[in-house]
Amino acid sequence: MPTLKQTDPQIFDLIQKEQKRQETTLELIASENHVSTAVIEAVGTVLTNKYAEGYPGGRYYGGCEYYDQIETLAIDRAKQMFGCGFANVQPHCGANANLAAFMAMMQPGDNFLSLNLSSGGHLSHGMKLNASAVFYKPHHYELNPDTQTIDFDSVRRKAHEIKPKAILCGYSAYPRIIDFKKFREIADEVGAYLMADVAHIAGLIVGGVHPSPFPHAHVVTTTTHKTLRGPRGGLILCDTEELNKAINRSVFPGSQGGPLMHVIAGKAVAFGEALRPEFKTYAQQVVKNAKALADALSKLGYRLQSGGTDNHLMLVDLTARNADYTGAEAEKALERAGIITNKNAILNDPRPPKLTSGIRLGTPAVTTRGLKEAEMPLVASYFDRAIGAKDNADELAKIRREVATLCEKFAMPH
Repeated sequence: MPTLKQTDPQIFDLIQKEQKRQETTLELIASENHVSTAVIEAVGTVLTNKYAEGYPGGRYYGGCEYYDQIETLAIDRAKQMFGCGFANVQPHCGANANLAAFMAMMQPGDNFLSLNLSSGGHLSHGMKLNASAVFYKPHHYELNPDTQTIDFDSVRRKAHEIKPKAILCGYSAYPRIIDFKKFREIADEVGAYLMADVAHIAGLIVGGVHPSPFPHAHVVTTTTHKTLRGPRGGLILCDTEELNKAINRSVFPGSQGGPLMHVIAGKAVAFGEALRPEFKTYAQQVVKNAKALADALSKLGYRLQSGGTDNHLMLVDLTARNADYTGAEAEKALERAGIITNKNAILNDPRPPKLTSGIRLGTPAVTTRGLKEAEMPLVASYFDRAIGAKDNADELAKIRREVATLCEKFAMPH
C-alpha cells in the first residue's frame, strides 16, 4: 500500500514541518498538550472507516461489534476517572458537548447564568454569535474587581433576579480554584441545574490537584485534550439516569450524527493513561510549574490577574511592563522566538479581542515534555526578552535558537 509520502507528498511535507515546529518550540498555550504515541496510533486507524450511529447495543448499522466494545471501554474509564454514574464519549468537541448539555437541561428561550467571555468564560457559554445565545438567553455574573475572582454575591444576586434554568461554572481563562459546592448551594436556592464545564481543569481533577465537580454539579462537560492529554474531542458526565437519557438523546440524534470512533478509541487510550498513578504525578507537576512560572514572571515585573494561579494557567497583564504593549504584538513576537502563546483579554480590558492587553500562558504541554520548576525561570526570561525585542528580528532569532536548544533536552512524548 502506498505511504502518505508517496500518495500526497505535499500533505506529508506539511505534517513533517508541523512535527518539527512542535519539537523545537515551547508550547505555552493553556488549552494545548502533547498526546502519547499510543493515542496518535489509536486515532490513525481503520476505525475511521465505519459508521456507528447510536450507542453500544443499539446501533443503526451492522458490523459494530468491536466499536461497541471500544466505546464501552471509553465510557467505563471516563466514569472511573471522575467517580460518576454516566458518561457520553461521543461529542466531537467541547462546544458540541456544551450544546448537548444545554439541550438536555433547557428549552429554547430559557435563561441561564454564566461568566462573560471577556472575564474568562467560554464562547459556548453565551457569546452572542454562538448557538448558546441564539437559542437560549444568557445572563452573566461578575468577577470581584478587587480580587479578580468569582464574585459569589453577584452570582447569588443574578440567580435570584433571573431564576435561571441552569448556572454554569468552569472557564477558559480563570487561574483559581472553583468552589463547586458554593455554586451548587446557589443553584439549589433558585431550583437551577448546575453545569460545570471543566475542559481546562479536567486533568487536574483526575490527577487530584483540583476539587471534583461531583457530587455538586448535575452535569459536567469537558474536552478530552488540554490537561487530560487525550485527542481533541468532548465528554459529558452526570450522575442520574434521567439526565443521562436526556444527554444521550441530545448528542444523538439531537446535535450529531455518526460518532468519530477512531477518536473515541484515542479517548479510551488517554483515559487509561490518566488512570495510572504516574498521571497524578504529572498533574501535580503541571501546578508546580505554573506556580514557578507565575512567580518568575512576577519577579520580572509582570502583573498577573488575581495575583497568581492555583491551576495550570495564568493571565499576564502586559501593560504593567509597558502600557503600549498589546497581546497581539506579543503573541507574534513570542512565536518568532519559539514560544507559542495566545493573546487574551484581561479584566476590563480597554482593547478589543483582536488586540487585547494580555497573554494567557499554561504549563500542561511543557510539563508533558519533562520541564520542571528549575526550568521555569529560564522560560520566563525567554518570554521577557522576546517581549522586549518584539521589533528586533536578530534578537528574536537568537532567542529562537536558545529555545530550540532547550527543547532538544526535553524530547516529545512517546
